Amino acid sequence: MKLCLSVALGFIFLTSASLAGLAQGKSPRAGYVIVPGTNIEHPWDIGVRAHTNYLIFVPAAKPTAPGPQGETPGSLACIYGLVSPPSGTTGFDCPISSATTPPSGGSGVIAIVDAYYYPTASADFNTFSDEFHLPSGSTCGTGSSEPCFAQVFATGVQPKTNAGWALEQALDMEWAHAMAPDAQIVLVEAASSSLTDLLTAVGVASNYVVCGAASCPSGGNGKGEVSMSWGGSEFSGETSLDSDFTTANVVCTAASGDSGGTVIWPSASPNVVSSGGTTINRGSNGGFTSETAWSDSGGGDSAYELVPGYQSSVKSVSALVGKFRGTPDFSFDANPASGVSVYDS
Repeated sequence: MKLCLSVALGFIFLTSASLAGLAQGKSPRAGYVIVPGTNIEHPWDIGVRAHTNYLIFVPAAKPTAPGPQGETPGSLACIYGLVSPPSGTTGFDCPISSATTPPSGGSGVIAIVDAYYYPTASADFNTFSDEFHLPSGSTCGTGSSEPCFAQVFATGVQPKTNAGWALEQALDMEWAHAMAPDAQIVLVEAASSSLTDLLTAVGVASNYVVCGAASCPSGGNGKGEVSMSWGGSEFSGETSLDSDFTTANVVCTAASGDSGGTVIWPSASPNVVSSGGTTINRGSNGGFTSETAWSDSGGGDSAYELVPGYQSSVKSVSALVGKFRGTPDFSFDANPASGVSVYDS
């Protein structure tokens, strides 16, 4: 089984029908962060509906050149050792401007669960893919094993549109594709952001993964992941819902959130791989210098979920988490000041 990249990735400034990004320069970069309304949780939402987990970074200085200037599939593939650094650079220098070779590989299905309808998902997926020299993603079909993209309504009925959730979907599907370009990307859209609707979509997504093809014929090899980049504050009844993430041979991952030191569910579920965030630091010449913890990455000890065996059996981890489940399990670039390029028309 593989882990999917359902991470609380940082966003960069987005303009209508354009790719935008972060200028190279010394980290942390100057600018400010916009918190989308779909990220905001109200007291009456807890245990009822989920929120998105992304932030929009607006650089203080206008980029000097058009096009994407945030981290790209090539630059992060270079930093994480998935491709070789560009010739003429030292070690993992990986400048955004010249580290343009995207990763290769990936297989099976990455089923991405989000809420509401994203009307330009397929076209935006292909625009992003073309920009970064990734497979464009043909329509998934019965028995398909080629890289492809499919958009599925969890209830069989097209949901209402929601711009805030559409940005989350753009981030999730484009960067799952960026890191595993040969996998099949299936975007499963829940009818709303209620936990009931989202968990219904998780069941549909798990079925697609088990089938091993987007059209989901009977049978299959269960090769892939279910990605959930949404969540909400913990609540007393959450443990009764953890069984929704136990489909055999399906790996579920969830974002740990964008509020430092705060634990959210379903990231807290012991049946889910919790995905946290880091900062990519670059020097004044644009070269990669280090990766450090992001202070606003969600995480900590769950209030309700008991520590799973895979944490209690590791002394160094057990000493940190005690009797309760600790999050996150792994982390990836997420600080909006070192954010990734995303396309949303």
